[in-house]
Amino acid sequence: MCIIFLKFDPRPASKNAYRLILAANRDEVYSRPSKAADFWGSSNEILSGLDLEEGKEGGSWLGISKRGKLAALTNYLEARQNPDAQGRGFLVSNYLTDNLDSFAYLRKVSSEAHLYNGFNLLTADFRANEDTLCYYGNKGSSEPIHLKAAGIYGLSNSLLETPWRKLLHGKQLFTSVVNKTLPPDGLVQELLHILNNEELNTPDPTQESQGVGFSKAMLQALSAVCVRSPGYGTRTNTVILIDRDGNVSFTERTMLNCDISQWSTNSFQFRLQE
Repeated sequence: MCIIFLKFDPRPASKNAYRLILAANRDEVYSRPSKAADFWGSSNEILSGLDLEEGKEGGSWLGISKRGKLAALTNYLEARQNPDAQGRGFLVSNYLTDNLDSFAYLRKVSSEAHLYNGFNLLTADFRANEDTLCYYGNKGSSEPIHLKAAGIYGLSNSLLETPWRKLLHGKQLFTSVVNKTLPPDGLVQELLHILNNEELNTPDPTQESQGVGFSKAMLQALSAVCVRSPGYGTRTNTVILIDRDGNVSFTERTMLNCDISQWSTNSFQFRLQE
């Protein structure tokens, strides 16, 4: 599971505003092997964390390239999973290395959607002449959509903007922060604080009806923005900022040694090759 909040504003009016503000959590089994965010590939062009699970090596949940391609993935909450389905993390990695634009890529993915367990995928192109952000979920419409500019969006483990209580609560907190005038470091710290909000948002009939087959205790744990349960939960926080001039700030806070008291934070700054 995961959760993503973002503000997409391709042509911000203020000089100090951002084309993109994204805050995301990765929720996963603590012991699942993965690599913290870093540049990869022969040209050091792509920045993401990487899955190291056997058979899923090289997949990712969130990444960005210096060419201005960005992709983010969440799983769809469902008790019954096909163990033979393809790894969803490759949907992110493949987009970051592909030459297709964001909408064309999602059209291609939609034609192969049956090969995967439930997922939501955001793809974006940040370019000097135009920014584009698109969404596709294989449990919803058969066609991807373009997301409207100057919008604030929330995506958890149902379709885009499905009003789970955790999503509404987190989105309210996110909106209040991004509407402030903060220096970049202050903005990152406030967004990280939101991503680590462990308040339970229960009862939530909408989430619970989708989560039939999960234990009551697990659904309760999953009702928080920051998930905490034995051996499973939020293990990575990521904040991405893209300013008017194409400067990117990528901050990742990730759990160490499967221990919720041990964390490492790394930041990367670069400029898009627009």
